[in-house]
Amino acid sequence: MAAPREEDPDGGPALPWAQAPVFSYSERDLIRSGVRWGGAAGSRFDAALRSAWDQRMSAGCFRYRLPSAGLPSRRLPGPRRFLAQLNPQRATERRPPQDIRSLRQPFEPERFNFTRIPAREVVFRLRREAGAEAQAEAVLVINVSPLERGHVLLLPEAARGLPQLLTREAAMRALELLFLSADPGLRLGFNSLGAAASVNHLHLHAYYLGQSLGLESAPSRPLLAPPAAGGRRFLPVHLLSEPPGRGLLLYTDGGDLARAALTLHALCALLLRRSLAHNLFLCRGCPPGLPPARPACRLGVRAVLWPRAARFGPKPLGQPFAVALCELAGHLPVYNPQDYRSLTEARVLDALGSHLLPEEQFSQLLEDVSQMLKE
Repeated sequence: MAAPREEDPDGGPALPWAQAPVFSYSERDLIRSGVRWGGAAGSRFDAALRSAWDQRMSAGCFRYRLPSAGLPSRRLPGPRRFLAQLNPQRATERRPPQDIRSLRQPFEPERFNFTRIPAREVVFRLRREAGAEAQAEAVLVINVSPLERGHVLLLPEAARGLPQLLTREAAMRALELLFLSADPGLRLGFNSLGAAASVNHLHLHAYYLGQSLGLESAPSRPLLAPPAAGGRRFLPVHLLSEPPGRGLLLYTDGGDLARAALTLHALCALLLRRSLAHNLFLCRGCPPGLPPARPACRLGVRAVLWPRAARFGPKPLGQPFAVALCELAGHLPVYNPQDYRSLTEARVLDALGSHLLPEEQFSQLLEDVSQMLKE
């Protein structure tokens, strides 16, 4: 049954998702065990998302079609095993990025934002059933320039017109979305302003990638030793041990989602106070520490946050790929065939490292993070 039409908060025309179907879920839909590569085909959420996304691809709602056999992909030689994919149309057909000038740039309703998309781009509204902490309705919309199959944007509290600053509500929605899926290939992420975000309206990316990434089991070490690791309020924070490193790792098995969302939000707020841009990547993964004996197992969710110096203005030309959430995680959408064929692990590590904080500045930041965790 169609939902009643709703107007935007200022009494304007109906929002594009006003009559979109609703996907309702509850605590019992969250999948906290049994997720592994080669395991179950998917959950109720996976089936609903894939079906709606495929329908829109068939209807021509995207700026380009993905190959039915999948994008050309290759593993780069080397211990990191980066995954390169040739996707030139992502560079040429996507919507031009907005002029971003500040990490805290206010939402500007007169510029493009997701209240202006056509209704056909809306996948469904997300609604958590009563009995849990009250949440505003979120929305999933297709990314019309997709990285991979199922590429959507998660819009938490979409009608409020929030700028691209990660809220606690947004972090909670992202974590719940991953736990709604039985597919370890579902990935989520957030680009802040100054770190490749192209639209200043709060959103996160989500997409399916049917190949594993090293980040899912990459070794790490705790920032603080117990009992001070996370205090009473926050989850413990770990540090990635392998190059390019300089990333903050959180892990949750799903039993402490509110605390995980609070920690992510607090870390992002700290970075903003230090005028640092950031990228966040969330995926099913192994507990922190050394690589596990059973690397196929993906019991919980890893969330990795990379602080970086903010960069504004046009992206430099001639680069084989941008550096944003998926590239830092080891998934490299490459723009042209020559770079796709010639790209090496050393070149990737150089590109990624050039966007992250220098070691000295990162070490100084860790002192602030350590102090926060002890609160």
